[in-house]
Amino acid sequence: MKRVVYFFFLAVFFASCGDKIELDSLTVEMQDGSQPLATAEPRFSWRYKTDCENVCQIEYRIIVASSEKNAQEGIGDLWDSKQVVSSRMLYIPYEGTTLKSRDHCYWKVFATVKYGKTGSVKTIESGVGEFEISLLSPDDWRAKWIGHDFEDDCLEGHTAIAARYLRKDFNLKKNINKARLYISGLGVYCAYMNGNELAHDELLKPALSDYTQRIYFNAYDVTEMVKEGQNAVGVTLEGGRFTTIRHDTNYLEWCGILHAAHYGLPQLIVQLEVTYSDGTTDTIVSGKGWKITNRGPIRKSNEFDGETYDARMELGDWTLPGYDDSQWLDAVVDYDRQNMNTEDMFNPKWKLVDSGMWPVNYSKADRKNAKDRRPETTYHLLTPQANPNIKVQDRLKPVSIFKKGDKWILDMGQNMVGVLQCNNMDKWNCKCGDTVVFRFAETIKNDSTIYIDNLRSAEATDRYVFGDRRTKASRQSTWSPKFTYHGFRYVEISGLKTMPKLKDFEGLVLYDEMSVTGSFECSNEVMNAVYRNAYWGIRGNYRSMPTDCPQRDERMGWTGDRTTGCYGESFIFDNHRLYTKWLQDLADCQWENGSLSDVAPAYWRNYTDNMTWPGAFITVADMLHTRFGDMQPIKHHYDAMRLWMLHMKRYYMKEGIVIRDTYGDWCMPPESPELIHSKDTNRMTWPANLSTPFYCYLSGKMAKFAKLLGYDDDVRYFSDEIETVTSAYNSKYLNLETGHYSNNSVTANLLPLSFGMVPKELEKKVFDNIIDKTENEFGGHVSTGVVGIQQLTRTLTEQGRGDLALKIASADDYPSWGYMWRHGATTIWELWNGDTADPSMNSGNHVMLLGDLIIWYYEYLGGIRALEPGYSRIELKPYPLDGLEYVNCSYNSVSGLIKSNWTRKGNRFEWDIEIPANTTAEIWLPTKHGYQKQTLTSGKHHMSSKL
Repeated sequence: MKRVVYFFFLAVFFASCGDKIELDSLTVEMQDGSQPLATAEPRFSWRYKTDCENVCQIEYRIIVASSEKNAQEGIGDLWDSKQVVSSRMLYIPYEGTTLKSRDHCYWKVFATVKYGKTGSVKTIESGVGEFEISLLSPDDWRAKWIGHDFEDDCLEGHTAIAARYLRKDFNLKKNINKARLYISGLGVYCAYMNGNELAHDELLKPALSDYTQRIYFNAYDVTEMVKEGQNAVGVTLEGGRFTTIRHDTNYLEWCGILHAAHYGLPQLIVQLEVTYSDGTTDTIVSGKGWKITNRGPIRKSNEFDGETYDARMELGDWTLPGYDDSQWLDAVVDYDRQNMNTEDMFNPKWKLVDSGMWPVNYSKADRKNAKDRRPETTYHLLTPQANPNIKVQDRLKPVSIFKKGDKWILDMGQNMVGVLQCNNMDKWNCKCGDTVVFRFAETIKNDSTIYIDNLRSAEATDRYVFGDRRTKASRQSTWSPKFTYHGFRYVEISGLKTMPKLKDFEGLVLYDEMSVTGSFECSNEVMNAVYRNAYWGIRGNYRSMPTDCPQRDERMGWTGDRTTGCYGESFIFDNHRLYTKWLQDLADCQWENGSLSDVAPAYWRNYTDNMTWPGAFITVADMLHTRFGDMQPIKHHYDAMRLWMLHMKRYYMKEGIVIRDTYGDWCMPPESPELIHSKDTNRMTWPANLSTPFYCYLSGKMAKFAKLLGYDDDVRYFSDEIETVTSAYNSKYLNLETGHYSNNSVTANLLPLSFGMVPKELEKKVFDNIIDKTENEFGGHVSTGVVGIQQLTRTLTEQGRGDLALKIASADDYPSWGYMWRHGATTIWELWNGDTADPSMNSGNHVMLLGDLIIWYYEYLGGIRALEPGYSRIELKPYPLDGLEYVNCSYNSVSGLIKSNWTRKGNRFEWDIEIPANTTAEIWLPTKHGYQKQTLTSGKHHMSSKL
């Protein structure tokens, strides 16, 4: 043992170092300052860029100034933190002069660091950053909501309404110093200033929300787009999710819901604030004098059914000043007062109880004390959008095109989410009135026709009607839809007389703007393919909320899909702001007595009360704290999370057992290929065996949160809950002789073992039952449904059977992730048997079945874990399992880049790691005698050992 330890220390070396150390990645609220902030209490963060080793921050100083000059000179006239002895570099709160809407500020950081082998000390300073405060008060708004009803709006069955086109000419009298446009469209919009589209690569904005609780607006710097003299602003507006996409009773009944939210017809609010060079201001607002029409080219559009564009109805230069809009209608002012569906928006929740939409009864006291959630005005709902918009993040070229009958089938080579852009349309030999139809599908049948059965009622069809090519307005050669998106690999094209070329098409990949932060590769082909499929599936299901699917008539923010999945996703993507926003969606859907919806925003009113789905409210907050170091979501939502836990106990706990569950161990691998769910009672897990362990698991999270917040009484309460419920649960369900729970399903045994509920002396027996079932009844394959899969690979590895976890992860026969890939999947299926199951619930792009797999890739194979929130302290502890020759894993954390790359050749283990500046890491080097532990500081290191 001594020889191994000695070898370990000799094997570590540091990279060479100059003395170049820079403050890098300065952010305010984790933003780069390009968008106005949604708070007047910002938090500052930074990282370090250096090749030096041993970099440690000793102290920092932040200044915030009212001018760039002051900031450059180190004068913090708004705030000067003075020298603070601390290594902290994340979420440092502003503590200066009170900030208000529209304030524009400049900031700078000074830091003293120690570095190198000898502990040299130097002081460095950042460049000047800037930020601006958005509109934070209802009193900031002078604009009015505008819109119009049209007789041809179809609000029955499949919603089909033509886009609204709104415009206004205005005059700016002086030289312009600054111009800001604040805008929200209910539901989605595209804005133009003097003929230029604002952020043309952004679509489907603003962010989704429960419009009863908040309405997000965007802010744009349009200084370079406006000019002295005549100007024009134009907006195209569609219904989005504000106008419900389905009014079909049969559809609602089929989906198992009694009510889908419908808020009203599209409406718009716009406020342009201009500051002239002489300091005077001007404000142009939506209201009187605005014009509107629905007689434009977008004839109908929604997210399920696609978009129809008729070029014969193009409006010409309608976004330029001087356009003749005399035939347009006057926009209706204060449209929100007459068009918002307030009965649906602010319906007292007990009305839904009485209609059978609520699983418990409110008492008279509940009804009497329930809060009236109706806002004072819709202006009180207006909220600055903090998360980025959906954006074109990637572009795909199709890989092939072939003819099938009188149609063409385009293959993008990848199941993607977004829209199809058509190019070179002027060369398509089409005349005025010709219609080209694009139908989207994830797969094709054996006869090479597109497979659309799994889309259910979603039409997923775009149509383009050619206009008169002799007119300027109809001469466009490039087109893509504005207000829809599709999940697809294949496109069926009809209406073309000649074969189009591959270069005529491009797939625009859409999802919330965010960076890729993780990378993973190993020696196993199947696992690499599954990782690529996960990458495409995860980003394809970001639509300002994490959705279940992107292709059929659903696309909801199902909570259970992300209860654990959020932890894995946040390795691959910087989804901090997306999930922070989604937590607010969850809070906004909470009812007065604490119940949470199973989907958020609650476009389906699914308040079924269960632990495993809405539990995401707690786990997502924990993920944001662990992965990104952000405590604010916990602080902000703690009371709401606590209320939900108390609600579940009040209504559903009997003698220490939470008796209610809704979905079971969803999508358990079925015993027959055509089934969606297993009907074998031996495979199923009883309701209480899901809900009660999850109650304990979430109580542990709540105790952790309470400790962080200093709520000692709650720490004791939730800790006592764990002890009491665990005792009751084991007394009722644990067979002391055989060491199994209830019906001995894998999930029934797995959850209490994973959550620390099993008595120590029985842990081996319980685990042996998991192994026996998994190996002998499931052939060493996936042996759980959605709930169990969230713990499977990690628990197997922690309990000493990493070999079985690897076998499951690398399998390519049924049921496995690799089976999906071997059968043509380029994303993750909704079902393990997605190639044979009933199409009524068979999405080709779901990520819920990933469970804890991506976490296992990063935290167990790569060995990268956070010992402190935000990776200020890191653990590097890989599991070099037999069967893997190498793993290359990296994660660009909020504290900096972390790398763990290892190879295994025979009994030789070689490991290269990288630790970011101003952090430390506990290193666990695998050896044949176990692990050898050491603490290292920042830099690049190499080590080796014998296994």
